[in-house]
Amino acid sequence: MNRTKRSTALALAAGAAAVALAFTGCAPSSDDGGSSDSSAALRVWAGSQTPITANFNPFAPTVLHAALGPIYETLFFYNKTADEAPTGLIGDSFEFNEDGTVITIKLKSGVTWSDGEAFTADDVVFTFDYEANGYADKGLVSAEATDDTTVVLTFDSPQYTREFAILGSTWILPEHIWSEVDDFATFTDENPVGTGPYVVDSVTEASYTVVANENYREEGKPAVKKVQYIGLDANQSAQDLLSAGELDWTGMFIPNPDDVTSNGIISTINTPQDPTVLYTCANAALGCVGEQTDVAVRQALNVAIDRSTIKEKAFVGLTGDISPTFALLPRDEKWLADPANAVSPQSPDVAEAGSILEAAGYTKDADGFYGKDGAAIELDLISVDGWTDYNDAAKLIAEEAGAAGIKVNASTVQWQEFSDARQTGQYELIMGGVIGTSVADPYQIYNDWFSGASTVKVGEQLAPGTWNFSRYDNPIVNDAVAAAAATNDEAAKQAEYAKIQTEVVRDLPYIPLVINATQTFTNSKDYTGWPTESDLYAFPPAWGASAAGVILANLTPAK
Repeated sequence: MNRTKRSTALALAAGAAAVALAFTGCAPSSDDGGSSDSSAALRVWAGSQTPITANFNPFAPTVLHAALGPIYETLFFYNKTADEAPTGLIGDSFEFNEDGTVITIKLKSGVTWSDGEAFTADDVVFTFDYEANGYADKGLVSAEATDDTTVVLTFDSPQYTREFAILGSTWILPEHIWSEVDDFATFTDENPVGTGPYVVDSVTEASYTVVANENYREEGKPAVKKVQYIGLDANQSAQDLLSAGELDWTGMFIPNPDDVTSNGIISTINTPQDPTVLYTCANAALGCVGEQTDVAVRQALNVAIDRSTIKEKAFVGLTGDISPTFALLPRDEKWLADPANAVSPQSPDVAEAGSILEAAGYTKDADGFYGKDGAAIELDLISVDGWTDYNDAAKLIAEEAGAAGIKVNASTVQWQEFSDARQTGQYELIMGGVIGTSVADPYQIYNDWFSGASTVKVGEQLAPGTWNFSRYDNPIVNDAVAAAAATNDEAAKQAEYAKIQTEVVRDLPYIPLVINATQTFTNSKDYTGWPTESDLYAFPPAWGASAAGVILANLTPAK
């Protein structure tokens, strides 16, 4: 859950102090604005807007952040900041058979659900058979519990490359609860039962609170007993609360971090991981409408963009360079097929943009804009109101496109409109984020964001866990994704990735911009155990799925 889950933002009339009182209900705090009293709630902004609506269903697009990690867990935790082996959460170990079609999973013993019921292999079998997870359409032949702590998953093809998706991003469900759910799509799961370190305590329109799960498996239970997730409608409000020592953890963009770290309470870390792109509804065959469905328009827009200016003016130099292959470099360097595709163009090439359009039959009108049959190209670009870095980048892109003869109208919308547009494909261009891979291998992005199996026709909602908002469906990519999933041979995967990279670099269903700054701000005065540059044991922002539960379980109030 990266920038795709960041908050929307509207200016709040109320000041930070008034907002803070509404959140905390006057929770105990130290005299200097910190939260050294262990009975106080650790206060988090993970991107929720007000009014908050109770929904802890992990399959819901509007699921509240605490559901994923703090409450529900996956079998294993994959640290996306490093190339390292996964660690067990409720899983203890796993092993593939020789051809990769069978995974034998050993579970931790003695685990209980938060309501006190025993967690067993039957719950894992139920989860993988559960309709919402869609494993029947992903080649699962059978899920079998051979004893209380052993599960055997059998697939019709090798699953080496889908290891993370299966073991690190499937939220394990309690059979005794979810077997009674009539419709998972409408179930709001207001009293979720999980294996994670927290349970829901209360929900209001302004905030929701989770408290330590007394049935949590780890010795000593969570040291932080109460966590309050607040709702905000403005980045500036979060910044004000950080400066005042009234917010303990958030992931958000602040162009001048010193403004909030100078109070001696808040520390910051920047971990660029996730691509920032222009989503394009690219596939006319699946119902996309607009000139962006023409690959020539996407190619021209790609070379018209001045990424170096966007990096400095919109993101104040905090971002990384992006590869059009969507491999995260240098971490994924071995998967880069063509060194020429290591980095997207950093400077604009107006002449090249014009050549691309003219070769595709576009001509300039009297106003200097390209079009066909007397109608100029005109594209609407939306970004979420209050994502100030994205909003500034969108304005710059509109200006840069205009200089190349492409008319782009940049505007802002509310989070829900943004979410609905990308889910249904009813848009032309969107400033958005891509979820970076959680392992040192770009397969996850290629499968989730570029595979035709991960998309649907315009007007239909994407299935849970699929992210192909562009409606991209390329048979060469689809076949290469399937072939890569079927092998554990590095050279064979490299050959398939080369095919994928050739197609996506040319087709540009997502126009790459930058590897986004991922700033995290934490109260390191009153709480210890946060990820640091020297101990980056988990991806640190508060909105990070799975990692958030690992981090919260690792924290200790300062004495």
